[in-house]
Amino acid sequence: MSAPFFLVDEARLETNLRTLFSVKKRTDCKILLALKGFAMWSLAPLIRKYLDGVCASSPWEARLGREEFGGEVHAYAAAYSQEDILSLRETCTEIDFNSLSQWERFRSLVKGRLLCGLRVNPECSTQERPMYDPCAPCSRLGITADTLFNGAAPGGRPAALDGITGLHFHTLCEQDSPALAVTLDAVENRFGSLLSDMDWVNFGGGHHITRADYDIDLLCRLINDFKKKHGVRVYLEPGEAVALNAGVLVAEVLDIIHNGMDIAILNVSCTAHMPDVLEMPYRPNICVKDGDTFFPAEGKRAGQAFEKAHTYRLGGVSCLAGDIIGDYSFDTPLKTGDTLIFEDMAHYSMVKTTMFNGVKHPDIKIRASETGEIRTVRAFTYEDYRDRLS
Repeated sequence: MSAPFFLVDEARLETNLRTLFSVKKRTDCKILLALKGFAMWSLAPLIRKYLDGVCASSPWEARLGREEFGGEVHAYAAAYSQEDILSLRETCTEIDFNSLSQWERFRSLVKGRLLCGLRVNPECSTQERPMYDPCAPCSRLGITADTLFNGAAPGGRPAALDGITGLHFHTLCEQDSPALAVTLDAVENRFGSLLSDMDWVNFGGGHHITRADYDIDLLCRLINDFKKKHGVRVYLEPGEAVALNAGVLVAEVLDIIHNGMDIAILNVSCTAHMPDVLEMPYRPNICVKDGDTFFPAEGKRAGQAFEKAHTYRLGGVSCLAGDIIGDYSFDTPLKTGDTLIFEDMAHYSMVKTTMFNGVKHPDIKIRASETGEIRTVRAFTYEDYRDRLS
C-alpha cells in the first residue's frame, strides 16, 4: 500500500458520531457537521444517520452539503456577494449574516425563503491563539452589542432585526464546556434582551465533545438550562469533534541527511498536506508503522527531541525552507523506506491541503468498520494538479 495517503477509520468515526448523538438525545439540540473541518462526502451516508445536517462557509460547501449530506444546510460567511446569495438560497435552509449592512442589503432576497440569523460577537475570549480567536480585538467576525443596539431603546429590539429568527455565536477552538459556560454568560449579558424573541441560537463550533476528558454532563446542563430559560432551540456545529482521532496520514522516509543534526526527508509536505502544523502551530503525534496496524498504541509514539535514543528533524519534500514538521526522537534509527504515521489527520488537514510544488497529493482511503477492508475512494493524478491551473 503505497504512501502517502490519508486513511479514515469508519469505526472510530462512528464512535464519535454516537457520542454526539448521545448529546442530541439528552438535550434535544441539533448538531450540524461543520464542513470546513471535515468534508469527506464518501462518509455522508454514515454521518447523516446521526447528525442533522451541515453548516457551510461558501456556496460550494453549501452545494456539497445539499447534494451529498442532506438534512439542514446552514450558511455563514464574513460577507456575501449577490451571486453568493442567489446560489445559497437554492441550497440552504438557513443563512447567517455577519453585519447589519449585509442583512439590510440582501434581506429582500432571502426573507421568507430561508431562516435568517445574525452572527454576534460576545467579545469574550477564552483562548490564547489570536489567529483562532473570533473575539480578539478588532475581529471581523460577528456583530458587537454596541453596533447591534446602536439607536435602539434601552433593552429594546433593534428595528433592523425584522425577519431575523436566530442568533449565532462562535468563540471556541478545541475547548471544553467550561469555556462555553463563560461564553454563554457573556452572550446573555450582551444580547439577553433579544433571546426571548428568537426561535433558535447556534452555539457554533470548537466544542471538543469527543475528546476523552471532555465534560459532556456540563455541556448537556448548559444546553438544557439555556433552552428552558430562553425558550429557544439550540444548535451545535462541530467539525473537529466529528472526526477527532478517526484518521491518519501515512508517509514514507525518502532520505536521511545530516546538517548539524540528522534530518529525515519525507514524501509528504507540511505546507501542502498539514498546513495547521505551520499555522497554529501544533505538533502532530507520530509513530513508525510496526506490523499491519495504522492506529498504533500510544506507547509507540515518537518522543520529544532527545527524549529517546535517536533524534531527527522531520522535513517535507517541498522547496519551502520552512517545510519542517518538527524534531522527534525514536527508539531505533530511522531508515529510508520506513513508514511514518501521523495521527489525528482526518479533520482540517484534508480540507486545507494544496498542490504546492506539484507534490504528489495523498490518496484518500477508508477502513470499513465491519470487515477491516481498506479501500481507496480517491486517487489523485497529474491531471488534478494541471486542471487547477490554466
